[in-house]
Order: sequence, then C-alpha cells, then structure tokens
Amino acid sequence: MTAIFTPSMADTYTPPIHPKGSQARVLLTSVFGPYAQDDEYGSRTINPMELYHNQVTRVQGPFSLRMFHRSWGLMLIQANIGAPCTLLDFPKLDRFIHEITTNHYDVVGISSIMPNLGKAQKMCELIRQHLPEATIVVGGHVAGIPDLNQRIDADHIVKGEGIRWMRRFLAEDEDAPIRHPRILSGIGTRNMGITLRYRTGDVAATLIPSVGCPMGCNFCSTSAMFGGKGKCIHFYETGDELFEVMCQLEKEMQVNSFFIMDENFLLHRKRALRLLALMIENNKPWALYVFSSANVLRSYTIEQLVALGISWVWMGLEGKDSQYAKLHGIDTHQLVRTLQSHGIRVLGSTIIGLEEHTPANIDAAIEHAVSHNTEFHQFMLYTPAPGTPMYDEHLIMGTLLDSSEISEADIHGQYRFNYRHPHIKPGQETEFLLRAFDRDFEVNGPSIIRVMQTTLKGWQRYKNHPDSRIRTRFEYEIRELATTHAGAIWATIRWFRNHPLLSAKFSTLLKDVYREFGLKSRLAAPVVGRYIYSMLKREERRLSRGWTYEPPTFYQTRQMITANT
Repeated sequence: MTAIFTPSMADTYTPPIHPKGSQARVLLTSVFGPYAQDDEYGSRTINPMELYHNQVTRVQGPFSLRMFHRSWGLMLIQANIGAPCTLLDFPKLDRFIHEITTNHYDVVGISSIMPNLGKAQKMCELIRQHLPEATIVVGGHVAGIPDLNQRIDADHIVKGEGIRWMRRFLAEDEDAPIRHPRILSGIGTRNMGITLRYRTGDVAATLIPSVGCPMGCNFCSTSAMFGGKGKCIHFYETGDELFEVMCQLEKEMQVNSFFIMDENFLLHRKRALRLLALMIENNKPWALYVFSSANVLRSYTIEQLVALGISWVWMGLEGKDSQYAKLHGIDTHQLVRTLQSHGIRVLGSTIIGLEEHTPANIDAAIEHAVSHNTEFHQFMLYTPAPGTPMYDEHLIMGTLLDSSEISEADIHGQYRFNYRHPHIKPGQETEFLLRAFDRDFEVNGPSIIRVMQTTLKGWQRYKNHPDSRIRTRFEYEIRELATTHAGAIWATIRWFRNHPLLSAKFSTLLKDVYREFGLKSRLAAPVVGRYIYSMLKREERRLSRGWTYEPPTFYQTRQMITANT
C-alpha cells in the first residue's frame, strides 16, 4: 500500500527505514521532457518549463524573458542526505530509460507538479519494469492530488518538506544542519533574440531560507503544501545562520546577488534585520531579490529596504478591492511608485477570475492591474489547486469539474478554470487572461525596458549616497546601462516606431540615459541597437515558425557522504 506523508503528520509519522539505510543508492529525477509540446503524457505548448515566459511575459514575443530554473527541491535533498545519490534534471524520456536500465538504484525519487501527473505515472511504470526492487518515492505539488496513491504506482507519496523525510527513510540524522547547494537562479537566459553569455557573478545565487508561507492565502498551493496558514519550515532560523550561508555562496560562486526563494522573506523581521546589521558590519553590498506581501513591505522603512539590498520584489496585488488581509488599507499604486523611485523593481501578481469578476467588470479589473506599471506583471487564473482551502470549498459546494471535463494537464492557471465560476462561462477565462497580458504589454511595453527605467532611477537617487556600500550596489546594477542597455532601448524605440505612446516613452528614457552617461551612451546606443534590432527580427521569425525553448539535461552524481566529511 502506498504511504502518504502530510504536514499534519510531520511530527508523528515515521516512514519505514529502507533496509539498506544510508547505503541505499538513490536516484532523484524531475519529470521527463520535452515540456513545451503537446504530447500524450500531459505536456502542453502553452505550459513551458519557463516561469517568466509561462506566467509573466508570455505575450511579449521576442522581448519575453526566457530562462529555466533547476529543480531546487531535488538539489536540496541531494545535498542533505549521506547516501550515494544521482540527480537527473530535465531528462528526455529516452535518457531516463537509459539511466534506469544501465544503473542500479535502490530508491528512485520523482518530483512533479500536478499538470505533469501523466509523466509521473509513466515514470513509475518504467521503474517497475526495469528496477522492480526499487522503492519509488513521489513528491512535489503533485502530492496534493487527493487520490494520487490510486493513480500512480509509487511506494511513498511525500507531501511537504522532503529533506527530513528522506533522512528518516535512510536512517540518517533528520535534524542535522541543512547544507545549502550551489544553485544559479536562472540558466539559459534569453531576451531580445540573444542568449546571454554567462560570466561568473552575473547570475544571482538562489538562497532558500524557508519553505511555506504563514499568510495562508486560500488559493496558495505552496502554503498548503507545507502546513497551511500560520506555518512554515525554516532551514535557517536566524540572521547569523543566513549570513554565514550567504558568505559561503558568495565565496564559492563569486556572486554578489541572491534570489531568495522564500514565500514572504521579510515577514521574518528579526532574521531580516539581523541580516541587515551583519551586512552593514561586514560591508556587504549584496542585492536581494525577494517575495513579499504588501503589508509586510510597508512595515519596513524605505531606508531599511535599500540598506538591506532589496533590488527586486515579487508582490501580490491580487485584484481591485481584494479582500486579502495582506492588502487591507494599502494604496498599492503609491507603494509601487515609492519602491520604483528608489530603484526597487516590482513584479506584481494579479488574479483573473475572482468571485466578483464578471464579463462586465473584467476590463476595469485589468485596467487597475495595468495602471500599476510594474516592471513585470504576472496574471494567473483563480484556481483551486488540490490541497488548498479553496479546493476544499469548491469540493463541498460541488462546483469542481471532473476528469471528463478537464485534464490535470490543463490545470496550471494559464488556460482554464477547473471549476464552475458563478459569472464566467467556460472558455471566457482564457480570453480574459490573454486580454490582461496583451493590455499590460500594449500600455507599458516590454518588461526588460521597464527594468532599465527603474534601474536608472535608483542610480540617480543613490549615486552620491554617503554609504559606499549602497553606492557600490547601484554602481554594479547600472554597469551595462550606458552601453548594452542603451542599445536595447534604441532598438526598442525602432521596434515600436508605429506605436506613438510607447515610442515617445522609450525615447524619453534614452534621452535620460544620454544625459546621465554622455557621449559614451550616445555612441554605443545606435551601434549596439542596430545589432539588437536585427536579432529581434530574427527571433520574431523563429517564434512565428513555432520555435520552442527547452532546458538542457543535468546529470550530477555524488558518492556517499560520511559523518566526518
């Protein structure tokens, strides 16, 4: 019988210990690709393995931000178990089959999201065929599906944090300190037709201090996955612990910026302020990219945010007249403008299909979102993912669609509702969602240029700041603004020459760059710009022919770690 581990069982459920304990050979794998193609296993062209192009910049064509993110949860587990462990990330199906037919493994762990259920099913079948003695463990968001144990042939389904579970399973010390793996925040970054060349220090390190979110929004599958409202799991409880890890990553990866994968990093105020004190004490000009709710952001002064190195923030705007407590009494327009005026870039997130949304008021809701003019804007359908309070509510009301009406592969927030909305007819939500993306792009233009505009604002405000640590960070952030970025703005003006409002907006930005950086930018902009413009046209042609972007396969092996290592 399949065992199911849930957060509520975390303190009482002890998984059976594998007979080989820490001697067991472990394979950890993501589901197989390709990912941006329609196939029999649930992949969808509309749902690529690219966070930004999938959910944020999806209609921006050659201006869309393209990049991939590794399977960070699997990387954390591999780094924190002593057993010999192999990590296979983004394999094609034949590569996965090759791995399980040419190597022996005692444990195979699969991580999957719900839309990839069909792939997880297929992988379990293949493991049973080629490694019949292996124990199959499945985790990730797919574990939220209520009857998953009846739909896949796995021995254990792990819902929640996997490090402690795997350590218990392998008879290891589950309370041992967490070793943080070296993770680049993004790979294969591509924009305006150009794949960026990676240079040491250019890409932020990913830092994962905690998982879960105690805010517990009813639609949040991440919060639900790690215990729900009021709960989260800290890997690093204190600012001192966090600072030590960041110094280690800084040294090993030669980075000065960190993408902090924590659902509401600034909510843990004592830890954040202690980190700030240590950054000041040790003269660290780090840049931090964080997730935060609006009410938590408002609890800090702008001076604290700037000193802490907050350079980019992902913030839920949710919707006009939102009833979520994290937005009560907050003028989100003013908050966004204030952050931007200090050089802090904002990724706003808005929900399409709230209970009050109707065909009559959806345009007003979209205009409210677009009027924030955030650097990036995510639009997602209001979706009751399995395991969330919202899912339970619709289950009780009998409004969920069954498998004959919608496939799990299409429940990802970018296509269809998986329930009957009180005011929106089936199919309308798809058009409303695209309307929101299109309107944001039409009014505010390419996200990458918006980023440059806010970066310039930050530099102009802080270039003469008395604290050299703060000046150093802003100097680093504008290092390409006078040359490469000036060329990108020049090319964008030409691209939108038949769009008077955007053309004028970006022309003003380029003039501001010229005034700030002088002859250097005036000479560089047209030279670099002509090249970028040609790459934009080339990229547009490729996209029109149906070109898709796929991540490379990663294969990492690690032998047994002994207690003295």
